[in-house]
Amino acid sequence: MQRLLFLLMAAAAAHGEVRTVTLAQALQLASTQNPDVVLSKLEERRALGATKAARDPFYPKIFAGSGLAYSSGFPMSIEGSAPSIIESRAIASIFNHEKRMLLEKAKAEQKTAGLATQMKEDEVGYRAAVLYVEAGRLAAAVKAVKDQMASLERGAETVNARVAEGRELPIEGRRAALRSLQAKQRLSRLEIAQADAESQLALLLGMGDADRARPAESETPVPVALKSEGDAIVAALQNNREIRRLESVMVVKGFERRSYEAARMPRLDLVAQYGLFSRFNNYDKFFNRFQRHNGQIGVSIQIPILPSHAARAQKEIVDVEMLQLRTQLNAERGRSSAQARKAWAEVTAQETTVEVANLDLQVAREQTSLLLALFDEGRATQKQMEEARLAENEKWMALFDARFGLDRARLDLLKETGTLVAALRN
Repeated sequence: MQRLLFLLMAAAAAHGEVRTVTLAQALQLASTQNPDVVLSKLEERRALGATKAARDPFYPKIFAGSGLAYSSGFPMSIEGSAPSIIESRAIASIFNHEKRMLLEKAKAEQKTAGLATQMKEDEVGYRAAVLYVEAGRLAAAVKAVKDQMASLERGAETVNARVAEGRELPIEGRRAALRSLQAKQRLSRLEIAQADAESQLALLLGMGDADRARPAESETPVPVALKSEGDAIVAALQNNREIRRLESVMVVKGFERRSYEAARMPRLDLVAQYGLFSRFNNYDKFFNRFQRHNGQIGVSIQIPILPSHAARAQKEIVDVEMLQLRTQLNAERGRSSAQARKAWAEVTAQETTVEVANLDLQVAREQTSLLLALFDEGRATQKQMEEARLAENEKWMALFDARFGLDRARLDLLKETGTLVAALRN
């Protein structure tokens, strides 16, 4: 019975849901449900908690309890305080430059964590857009191959009839069957690729492992608002998340360095204490005057005379790390400019490729129309007509590939310029 139940559950899990989504919906789901994005947001929350913890020394802390004890002889201290029925203490930092710099460091780390989340959202959004466009292209290609198969099957029936009548050689029938089988093989491969792309897209969007996300549009135009290569480079440098992250990390390191420098500065803490004393602790025997309620308030001042050498060593380490970050920052600026320039050139090249594929298809169509007119006049053979239609279908497939290449190049450009999510969510 348990085995049967397990098999039923496995069978139910194997039949996932096919969900149709638009590109804007896919990007929205990617930014809210993707596991990597969720983990990054949790890391951001952890950084927020670290900021709250770093702010703690500057909030007053009050402790209450009891130092109740029996004294025999002189009333000695218990954990630094005189024996008392009730005691309470309060402490808060007034001036602690080291702790202040650590608080500023925690705030900067929180900002860095936010930038890391934005970077992860951009990365996942780009992957989702690529899979969405690819799945749409494969869906269009599957439809085109199915139309091609229908045409080839009709052509094969005509050729077989002509072979049976003795008007064509038997090899022509085998050639027609081969073409139909090749189209069937291509269709099978395209359907497998389409299913894989839709499954990968579903996983990326945080859906179930058996679900599939199907694009609502078979072909989705990718808009690019940039007008020139210069605009692309400027946008890349302005919107580059990695540059912003490195700059934020440098700010973090700056506060960390100042916290080590602050180890030599004095510290001021506000302290207050109250104690309720009793006579059985012998206060009236060893002191001139007994008072039941006792309290004090003041400032604790600590001046480092000979601070630790570790702070100086840590500051030198941070200086080296800041030099490394500056080097990485300069390298990232150069890489961003170069990638934006390359992405713009690739878009230009792919636009030309689409124009060539369009013109090539138009020529193939005109060739098919010309042969059809000749066929009606008896001046072209059925074989020539089938070859022309087959060539036209191949040109269609080439155009699909060229369009996908252009869309992929545009997505790369949007990614490099940091405008992908804004451009595709509108």
